[in-house]
Amino acid sequence: MVSRSYSNLLDLTSCGSPTFGREKKRLPRVATVTGVLSELDDETSNSVGSDAPSSISQERMIIVGNQLPLKAHRKDNGTWDFTWDEDSLLLQLKDGLGDDVETIYIGCLKEEIEPSEQDDVAQFLLDTFKCVPTFLPPELFSKFYLGFCKQHLWPLFHYMLPLSPDLGGRFDRSLWQAYVSVNKIFADKVMEVISPDDDFVWVHDYHLMVLPTFLRKRFNRVRLGFFLHSPFPSSEIYRTLPVRDELLRRGYIGLEYYGRTVSIKILPVGIHIGQLQSVMNLLETESKVAELRNHFRGQTVMLGVDDMDIFKGISLKLLAMEQLLSQHPDKRGKVVLIQIANPARGRGKDVQEVQSETYATVKRINDTFGRSGYTPVILIDTPLQSYERIAYYVIAECCLVTAVRDGMNLIPYEYIICRQGSEKIDEILGINPFTQKKSMLVVSEFIGCSPSLSGAIRVNPWNIDAVAEAMESALIVPESEKQMRHEKHYRYVSTHDVAYWARSFLQDLERACRDHLRRRCWGIGFGLGFRVIALDPNFRKLSVEHIVSAYKRTKHRAILLDYDGTMVQPGSISTTPNAEAVGILNSLCRDTNNCVFIVSGKERKTLNEWFSSCERLGIAAEHGYFVRTSYNAEWEACVSVPDFDWKQIAEPVMQLYMETTDGSNIEAKESALVWNYEYADRDFGSCQAKELFDHLESVLTNEPVSVKSGPNIVEVKPQGVSKGIVAERLLLTKKQKGVIPDFVLCIGDDRSDEDMFEVIMSARASLSPVADVFPCTVGQKPSKAKYYLEDTTEILRMLQGLANASEQPAGSSSHSSH
Repeated sequence: MVSRSYSNLLDLTSCGSPTFGREKKRLPRVATVTGVLSELDDETSNSVGSDAPSSISQERMIIVGNQLPLKAHRKDNGTWDFTWDEDSLLLQLKDGLGDDVETIYIGCLKEEIEPSEQDDVAQFLLDTFKCVPTFLPPELFSKFYLGFCKQHLWPLFHYMLPLSPDLGGRFDRSLWQAYVSVNKIFADKVMEVISPDDDFVWVHDYHLMVLPTFLRKRFNRVRLGFFLHSPFPSSEIYRTLPVRDELLRRGYIGLEYYGRTVSIKILPVGIHIGQLQSVMNLLETESKVAELRNHFRGQTVMLGVDDMDIFKGISLKLLAMEQLLSQHPDKRGKVVLIQIANPARGRGKDVQEVQSETYATVKRINDTFGRSGYTPVILIDTPLQSYERIAYYVIAECCLVTAVRDGMNLIPYEYIICRQGSEKIDEILGINPFTQKKSMLVVSEFIGCSPSLSGAIRVNPWNIDAVAEAMESALIVPESEKQMRHEKHYRYVSTHDVAYWARSFLQDLERACRDHLRRRCWGIGFGLGFRVIALDPNFRKLSVEHIVSAYKRTKHRAILLDYDGTMVQPGSISTTPNAEAVGILNSLCRDTNNCVFIVSGKERKTLNEWFSSCERLGIAAEHGYFVRTSYNAEWEACVSVPDFDWKQIAEPVMQLYMETTDGSNIEAKESALVWNYEYADRDFGSCQAKELFDHLESVLTNEPVSVKSGPNIVEVKPQGVSKGIVAERLLLTKKQKGVIPDFVLCIGDDRSDEDMFEVIMSARASLSPVADVFPCTVGQKPSKAKYYLEDTTEILRMLQGLANASEQPAGSSSHSSH
């Protein structure tokens, strides 16, 4: 049924959600809404903004992130001073959207604004920066950000299981409720400014993973993109989260999801090269480069830049440095590791442990290998200005990024651009400006940018020996190879900057949303179980009166019926046809104007037994491989198959998966093999099915078969076998006999029946020009069918209506002609 309330979701959002006072914002293209959030823009209610034409023809992108790209500073007179945060990725991405795209930002401010000031600040930020601030009470923000985001999501996304209070912490439902509440507040802010049929919405990162659900609940056709800046863990890790399903509904992961095409793409983020270059050209940067060059003259500098947290692998890098100096005495006094440790974004015991271990390891290395004028490891744990960090990049011969788990990590990209230098930097370093630049990278295989850096030395950061060897290799690589590696990296980084990333995302979003306004959307479900299905605008419920009327006035009828899920309820204990269904089929078959077929995936022996009393019923078994036109007719094969030797390859593979998947079985048909996992554990069975599907496709590559997956099954069958060939064969046979059907009814419930729908809807050459065609699926779901009936009960009722029309004493017009 269509959901019209938030149900339990409103209960979640009621805890701690602030109620703001007066509203005096003047918002451009405001969508003002009264009533509940959950009204749907289906055929019974209008989408907000759909009927109001935009006052601006310019495209608009609403960018939603946890924090606004602003810096705030309270001046001595007590007023606030706001400036753009040039380091914010959300600000930098504007370069890729183009001048014709207006951007509006929604997010929190880093500084706390007093409630009495919030209205004035909000109006100023909107007017001046086109920013809409989301004000959160400190207690709610703490539970949301430091609690659920940093205590649950961030560790889990970095493969930390909550095995103890010190490791991620136990799940706290109050923190989850705060997370949902904040996402709801963000949704309200988006609704203040959105024109739903015109604007694009780009939601960023794991802080706002349920925001898209709120937005799509209100605006079914919202043009929405979500970008996750963190690594996503394997299913075995992620499934430990008690609210795993609620979070995954954020972006509807999948390619086809309830009739909507959802695009999923790995799209590496880039850096803002212009900003880096502008900082490189500062006098302060040039002065710092000269200072560092003089300080480390005669030494080779290796550089690490990491946050001080447990995932960046700082201690492992230090141990590798210790091993390098231990195994290569010639490097002592000549090689220096500068480790810049940025403040940790989280807090807790784990951060304290990392700090303690780092300080202790640095002290041990320096005590062991240091001497007057030489400090092997220089740890910088105080905040640096941008120009200072860039100066360290410039002088470093090698950059080490050895995180054990990380997202994109743009440090290597920044390093490459800085090593390209500038005329003034080259002069300070004494480099000929016409000489090719050089750089070396040692990167962890567990960071997101690793696949993009083909010239880097990749390492497993847990393998101390391998990291030490990589560091040594980076130092002794010939100059020409360093230049070649740098050139390769620079070419990629400079052409795949932040603007390229934003532009690519917008293009993908536009492509995915192209058909939004042409689709009819329905909202189904409650709370975070809510989902949107997109159906063809012409898709509607089959009217029994309409089809009976068409049935009565037609002369040559073709009726094709699926069995499981159509004539019998799916999941029924007994799959044998009941007396009612058999009686209806016989009534339809007795009408000589009718050609009735059961088209099933079951084997012919079973169907023969079940429908032995239906002498005039045509049957197609095993999805159309075998066909017989009546009980007394011979079975025929629709597809010529020279041999079934492929079964000897496929069956042992299926046997292996059956033995390791409790509750699964193999169904050996004459033409096909089916692995069924209906009674297996749902999650494990699904994973095994995916693995089996890939395995079978691999071993059967050169065989004349196709591997198909369906509800709880993986099937191997000869190529060309489908229910569609039954429909084609029936219509062709009729045409050859000079009988042109003017009524076609086809009913099915799953993917295999879509082939029949497609055939009868495109078979106009085999049908009467005025033929009534009724492709009908079971239930409201995306389908090639034009009609639907809710369930088996409605289908049998409709078929009974057709049978009654055939048995009326007066008869139909078709009866009177015989």
